[in-house]
Amino acid sequence: MKRASMVSAIAFLIGAAAAARAGESTGGLALGSKVPAAVAKTKMKNVDGKMLSIADAAGKSGTLVVFTCNHCPFAKAWEERIVELGNAYAGKGIGVVLINANDPTMHADDGFDEMQARARSRGMKIPYVVDDTSAVARAFGASVTPEAFLFDKAGKLAYHGTIDDNRQDASKVKAHYLKDALDAVVAGKAPAVSETKGLGCSIKFRS
Repeated sequence: MKRASMVSAIAFLIGAAAAARAGESTGGLALGSKVPAAVAKTKMKNVDGKMLSIADAAGKSGTLVVFTCNHCPFAKAWEERIVELGNAYAGKGIGVVLINANDPTMHADDGFDEMQARARSRGMKIPYVVDDTSAVARAFGASVTPEAFLFDKAGKLAYHGTIDDNRQDASKVKAHYLKDALDAVVAGKAPAVSETKGLGCSIKFRS
């Protein structure tokens, strides 16, 4: 029995490592969790130059936190949809904040000036902030870009995962995971699908 358990444990670890290498999120906050207290009030620089925390951005109906960046092909593919959802649901009582935790020395496109340019070009009406120590991303257990964490009005994690089921072609999306979760939270209900596998580029954590 012990040998079988050990083999199973090793197989699980190998599988988790393979998923991480493939750019898949295998962890993160547990459903029902609140924003980690250690970073809820951490001030981060927004593209407008002001300092903002997740607590500051919280909405009366819920709060959406998306870890994203500029350079990642996955983030780029979903970026327009993320911004559209963020802009739309900010007007429905959802507090929204996009967070870039990447080290710009690894990808210059993830620098602050580039973030400001991207926010202008995409017509972002929502905050896009810098997690300049990657402490916020680490506290969330975020591992890929993009990766969404949606909290309900009670501050509990109601949805965690990816945006939808087709990053390459918005017209072919069949499962609107994040949008459906947002609709449910705005209505005061639990999302029908509360967790999906995050898919994207690994976060380039700052040392």
